[in-house]
Amino acid sequence: MEKQQPCALSRNPHTLNTWKAHELYYLKMQRSKEKMEREKTDENEYQGKRKLKVCVATCNRADYSKLAPIMFGLKSHPEEFELEVVVLGSHLIDDYGNTFRMIEQDHFDIGSKLHTIVRGEDEAAMVESVGLALVKLPDVLQRLNPDILVVHGDRFDALALATAAALMNIRILHLEGGEVSGTIDDSIRHAISKLAHYHACCTRMAEQHLIAMCEDHSRILLAGCPSYDKLLSTHHRDDYMDIIRSWLGDKATDRDYIVALQHPVTTDIQHSIKIYGLMLDALISFNKKTLILFPNIDAGSKEMVRVMRKKGIEQHPNFRAVKHIPFEQFIQLVCHAGCMIGNSSCGVREAGAFGTPVINLGTRQTGRETGENVLHVRDADTHNKIYHALELQFGKRYPGSKIYGDGNAVPRILKFLSDIDLEEPLQKTFCFPPVKDPISQDIDHILETQSALAVDLGGTNLRVAIVCMRGNIVKKYTEPNPKTFEERMRLILKTCKDAVRDAVHLNCRILGVGISTGGRVNPQEGIVLHSTKLIHEWSSVDLRTPISDALGLPVWVDNDGNCAVLAEKKFGHGRGVENFVTVITGTGEKEGIGGGLIHNHELIHGSTFCAAELGHIKVSLEGPECSCGSQGCIEAFASGMALQREAKRLHDEDLLKVEGMDMNLAEPITAAHLISAANNGNSKANAVLHKASMALGVGIVNILHIVNPSLVILSGVLASYYQAPVQDVIKERALVSAQSIKVLKSDLEEPALLGAASMVLDYATRRTY
Repeated sequence: MEKQQPCALSRNPHTLNTWKAHELYYLKMQRSKEKMEREKTDENEYQGKRKLKVCVATCNRADYSKLAPIMFGLKSHPEEFELEVVVLGSHLIDDYGNTFRMIEQDHFDIGSKLHTIVRGEDEAAMVESVGLALVKLPDVLQRLNPDILVVHGDRFDALALATAAALMNIRILHLEGGEVSGTIDDSIRHAISKLAHYHACCTRMAEQHLIAMCEDHSRILLAGCPSYDKLLSTHHRDDYMDIIRSWLGDKATDRDYIVALQHPVTTDIQHSIKIYGLMLDALISFNKKTLILFPNIDAGSKEMVRVMRKKGIEQHPNFRAVKHIPFEQFIQLVCHAGCMIGNSSCGVREAGAFGTPVINLGTRQTGRETGENVLHVRDADTHNKIYHALELQFGKRYPGSKIYGDGNAVPRILKFLSDIDLEEPLQKTFCFPPVKDPISQDIDHILETQSALAVDLGGTNLRVAIVCMRGNIVKKYTEPNPKTFEERMRLILKTCKDAVRDAVHLNCRILGVGISTGGRVNPQEGIVLHSTKLIHEWSSVDLRTPISDALGLPVWVDNDGNCAVLAEKKFGHGRGVENFVTVITGTGEKEGIGGGLIHNHELIHGSTFCAAELGHIKVSLEGPECSCGSQGCIEAFASGMALQREAKRLHDEDLLKVEGMDMNLAEPITAAHLISAANNGNSKANAVLHKASMALGVGIVNILHIVNPSLVILSGVLASYYQAPVQDVIKERALVSAQSIKVLKSDLEEPALLGAASMVLDYATRRTY
């Protein structure tokens, strides 16, 4: 939801004079209490560090949804903070719902109510409203004398607040600076950022913009959007259908209605009015229940309301037109909508957390970072174009996105506030180019490490790790892999939730979840199609939906072989290599052989998602039986399972142990015993390993002749043994043009986890819309 506006102050001189008389009386009464207020402040000071007096100023329904979580946080720490609340702007206008009442209903004491809006809803009225606010604010700020003023966003009211505070030497914390939205709001937002002393921004890109604007990086907090703290914790409510029906009628159903919210673009008012009319026509034609909110108070809003009434929207049976909806209920309505349409920032910010489809009309949000749920119709010049967008988006569901926050913004902001040193010079300093690289900084509570939650589902264990951008594993969790589907899903969710909770304390920002699993996977849908025999009850399993719903994070899923090659591409020998292949040579005695292909810097999945099933390349028409049911596959000769099988056979025939070989008869026979026997001169063991190396080498030669990579990377515990023999087979059996291709052993200790993490880190950080 978005900006709101004015109070019914007119430009009539008589009205202004009457207002001035009342105002002078009010000021006299307030100043009579000033001495008592200051004495009370002195009494509340600690013997050591005194309370920080924080004034939060809210101008409209939209900024209150962002400021309220901070206000609740400040109020819950009375030993550290003293909260003062100032209300102005459209909060106090009947036409816009008198939304100051919801602040009172939240049990906040409003210290001052300032009627600052001059009615007219045109450009001149906006300018006059800024001037009126500048006339009234100095007395209020002088009386309250806060240590810091918290200002949100990009409204003209907020510009007046920041201007008054800066000129009165009051420190300013600006929320949501550094963002880009493509209208006059950009100019106002950046102007407020230049006046502000401290910044709490929502995204990494916004942080970079503030740094590029020469703001001091040590005074920038990448916090996330405070409204996400509330919406991520409350959007799963049991009574959501009651809320939907209270606004749309008893016949309304989940995901079968539209939320519409369109505001004027003050730099092109006539065009935005035209788009508004076309949107209404398209919605009428689309014939779905629609909840439409009145536009904000910017210049042009009055004309948009006229268009709405001319088309009979308020009387239309499919529409419900409202001026204001409480934020908690609005969350539910957006979360369960079939689609959201308009140009509200809520569509590109809050709606993304739920995966709600959004149609963004016009240029008002151009430049905003968006999730994949947003379809832009920037040139919305025809009814048909908007109608077609509704057909494409309505009823879809997308993975939840946390571009704008992870639900922990308020604790970060409170810590940021508590660490402000009031003894520091008030005068701002600017950091002119060259700009410092934020990645090289390490400042507690200001910089967080962008991280991924990586899940590796193997035949024996379930492993979950927090992996940072540089590939370091911050924390790892290992549990035995349950045998049933229900137990496995419960364990995955529990372990992931534990990791997400721990990540906050470890200063890690979780961007999403990457899952590596055995079997054939459809990564587009996040579904395990067919499992390996080692993981029971693991076919036709939708992993993305339940995990994304439970964690509120986007989820990526892929085969463990593909994850291994992605790990090499981002963190290993494959960095910068255009074409290469990775072969997993068994990560243990219970694993097969897999791998992945990178071609033209892209991972190859194939038409039915079974590309790079390297373990099942045939190297013999007969040979041992493979786990796939066939015979003569590489895996049947060279995997950890195959070597373990041969080691047990030799042991049963009493042909494995040789002199000098250390062997505990009580321990299980593994491939390691076979390699140890060969190293101690056991000819039988040598023959088995020679056949295994030859099978793997011939299989890799076939790969070289088909896709012609420039590099082969062997991964897994057997890689160090196979590297030299496979290189020899290539030199002996490959075509001359392929004989020089190098075989390298992977240096990565956790390729499955790192590959799962790379899916998140690469996708979630490359959004440059």
